[in-house]
Amino acid sequence: MTNDAIFEAFRAFLSVEKNYSNHTVTAYIDDINGFIQFLEREELGTLITTTDRTARFYLTTMHDRYQPKTIARKISSLRTLYEYLIENAQVTHNPFIQLDLPKKNKRLPKFIYPKEMEALLDHIDTSDLMGLRDKCLLEFLYGTGTRVSECVGLNLKDIDYDKRLILVTGKGSKDRYIPLHNNLVKIMRDYQLHTRQMLLRKNKSGTKAFFLNYKGSRLTTRGIRYLLDRVMQQSETSLNLSPHTLRHTFATHLLNNGADLRSVQELLGHEHLSSTQIYTKVTKEKLKQSYMQAHPRAKRNKDPKK
Repeated sequence: MTNDAIFEAFRAFLSVEKNYSNHTVTAYIDDINGFIQFLEREELGTLITTTDRTARFYLTTMHDRYQPKTIARKISSLRTLYEYLIENAQVTHNPFIQLDLPKKNKRLPKFIYPKEMEALLDHIDTSDLMGLRDKCLLEFLYGTGTRVSECVGLNLKDIDYDKRLILVTGKGSKDRYIPLHNNLVKIMRDYQLHTRQMLLRKNKSGTKAFFLNYKGSRLTTRGIRYLLDRVMQQSETSLNLSPHTLRHTFATHLLNNGADLRSVQELLGHEHLSSTQIYTKVTKEKLKQSYMQAHPRAKRNKDPKK
């Protein structure tokens, strides 16, 4: 098969058989196309004739151009391509499978300190329907730690006010229950009984969604990001707020106040404990910072080499 034929067949495989989103398919295709251009530029043959040596050469050319995370993604795309070619009897070996990838720079999750969070919530303009909805939404994201996709997917039937629980459908269609604190229950009840009813009047078809947009339809992930930007502008704060920042804040504040790691793992819907352990590094950094600022001897001599 020619490079063009493989390119189109792989695109169809991702779109039809894997049912990946257009965004995901585009990312894969861009990575594959970048490698094809490399082969043509260096006159190193085709996708079918690529060797381990060519794969290593390609990897070395990326070190000065991309961050480790981007390199890892591109190599992952090529590994997937060659697994596809092996399954379809086009090649017998995956030249990218044995590559040693550069270590990713692990960044600590960004979070908002409690006082900053309180100030942000208190400064939301609740003089109109959108403001009341925004207030409820931010309280919900901070109070539950849900992903933005889980938030927009929340339906009325998923909420049990008496038991103070919500049922969330997470990644891989896995369900989990998340408790609601008393103040959040009150805020959500008020929104559902008043604000949501007013918004719903604009939608003749009705909806089971809990969070609605200005048209009375289900709020989208893009809509949440837009309203967060609006809240930031109104608050005139320098904070960089995103839905995931609120999720990080939720987890960090729980751990800082004594919650055990397993409980936080379950609340976040992490399949592996290692995904949750990154937050313990945040709390350790906070502890170290507090120590350096508070201990008399630490304040006196901040340079450990002196």
